[in-house]
Amino acid sequence: MSLPKRLLLPLSVLSLVVWALSAMREDSTTYRATVEKWRQAYQEKLLADDGWLTISGLFWLHEGQNTFGGDPADDIVLPEGSAPAGAGYFDLRAGKITIHVNPGARITMGGKPVDTAELQPDSKNSRLAAGGVLMWIHASGPRFTVRLWDKNSAVRKSFSGLHWFPVDESYRVAARYTAYEVAKEIDIQNLAGDPLKAQVSGYVTFTLHGQDLRLDAQADEKRRLSFIFRDLTSGKETYGAGRELDTEPVAADGSVFLDFNEANNPPCAYNPYTTCPIPPPQNRLHVRVEAGEMNYRHDH
Repeated sequence: MSLPKRLLLPLSVLSLVVWALSAMREDSTTYRATVEKWRQAYQEKLLADDGWLTISGLFWLHEGQNTFGGDPADDIVLPEGSAPAGAGYFDLRAGKITIHVNPGARITMGGKPVDTAELQPDSKNSRLAAGGVLMWIHASGPRFTVRLWDKNSAVRKSFSGLHWFPVDESYRVAARYTAYEVAKEIDIQNLAGDPLKAQVSGYVTFTLHGQDLRLDAQADEKRRLSFIFRDLTSGKETYGAGRELDTEPVAADGSVFLDFNEANNPPCAYNPYTTCPIPPPQNRLHVRVEAGEMNYRHDH
C-alpha cells in the first residue's frame, strides 16, 4: 500500500533533517578527533629529546669570570659526571662572552675540542658539549644566561601530562587579518622582568561569543600567525602569564581561523629554567576563553 501524497513531503523533510543532524554529528566527531590528535602531538613534542622539558638549568652571568664544572662551589654547576670540578669559566666583558676551558676538561664545540672561543648568544654554532649535556648562551633582554640541556633532566622525568578544556567548536572562530604597512616593533617584558622587542606584523579582528575582539599578531614567511594573549581565565583555570596560539597560513583575502582549542601554555608553565614573554596590553582579552590548555598540575 502506498502512502498518501500529502505525507510524502513531510517524510522527505524529516529524512533531510535526520541526514543533516547525522552529518553534523559526524563532522563534530571528526573535528574533536583532529584537535585531540593535535594535542597529543603537542605533548609528544614537549617530551622529545629537543623539547622544552630538557632544559635543566638557567644560570645568570655576572660581569667577569663565571666558573663552571661539577663542584657545587662553581657558579654554574653541571650534572654529576659531565665535567670535572673547575672545568673552566665564562668571561663576560661589556657584552662579549668568551669561554676558557681548563686543561683536562673535555669540552667540545661543533664536535671539536675547545680551549677558548668567543660565544654568540642563542647560536647553534656556539653550543658546547660537556659529557651528556649541552650549554649555550641565551640573551634575556640585556642580560645573559647559560642555558643547560640534559635529556635526563628532572623536569622531564617528573612531567605527568597536560590538562585541557573539553573541545568546544564554538571557540574555532573566523577572523580577518590586516597587515600593517610596516611591521611594528613593540616593547614587552619576559617573566624575568627583562625588556624585549617584538615584531608585530598586523592584527586580527574576530567575534567570540558575541563580543568583537582584536589581537596583535606575528606572521612568519608562510603567513602563519602566532599570538601571545591573556584572558579572564588567566591566573585561575589557566596559566597566569598567558597562553600561545598559532594558525594555519592566512588566505589571500585575509581570512584565517583562530582555534582556541589549540591554545597552549608557554614553556614557563612547566619548566622553571625557561623565560617567556608576557602579552602586551593590547593582547589581554576582557573575556573568558574556556578553551585550550589549562594550568599545568604538578601533582596530577
